[in-house]
Amino acid sequence: MTARKVALLDYGSGNLHSAQRALARTGAEIEVTSDPKIALAADGLVVPGVGAFAACMEGLLGVRGDRIIGQRLAGGRPVLGICVGMQILFERGVEFGVEAEGCGEWPGTVERLEADVLPHMGWNTVEAPEDSTLFAGMAPDTRFYFVHSYGVRRWELPPSEIIAPPRLTWAEHGSRFLAAVENGALSATQFHPEKSGDAGAQLLENWVRSL
Repeated sequence: MTARKVALLDYGSGNLHSAQRALARTGAEIEVTSDPKIALAADGLVVPGVGAFAACMEGLLGVRGDRIIGQRLAGGRPVLGICVGMQILFERGVEFGVEAEGCGEWPGTVERLEADVLPHMGWNTVEAPEDSTLFAGMAPDTRFYFVHSYGVRRWELPPSEIIAPPRLTWAEHGSRFLAAVENGALSATQFHPEKSGDAGAQLLENWVRSL
């Protein structure tokens, strides 16, 4: 089988080295790039992200990453967002009193988690749907590595009679928040699969296999 080609979007935010290394373990050909042509042509696109929502969006817009994501999804081409790379897929983020527009691929707001201790840092279990592609073959007590103080606490996309409902994965830290979304060609995780050991490696392998 020919190795899948995966573009890792470089827009000035994200653990590029660790993400590249983790993705390479799947057997895929990985190219770190900000070139729209390469990002559009790849079998899969990974959008990492660390730091503040507004700063990540500024970097993304600087390389026309929002357009790259939109064009790929318009053609049914897979995209995977990681951590803040998941958050910026939503309509807006509110951090430190600053509101910023996101890519708007999903309705909803990234906001401060309701928890006594923040950031939510460390290993946590998730509640994945039985028909999940990302979490296929994993036990319910599988743990993933999180580092964040903000997240999406409510899923606001209305149901459709035409499109299959997204697969939503939840986690809890003080209150429930979205840990992952699988919505057609667009998938995302709030946790860091590249820092989640064997569990993260299996998730990335599941995603690459689905390309």
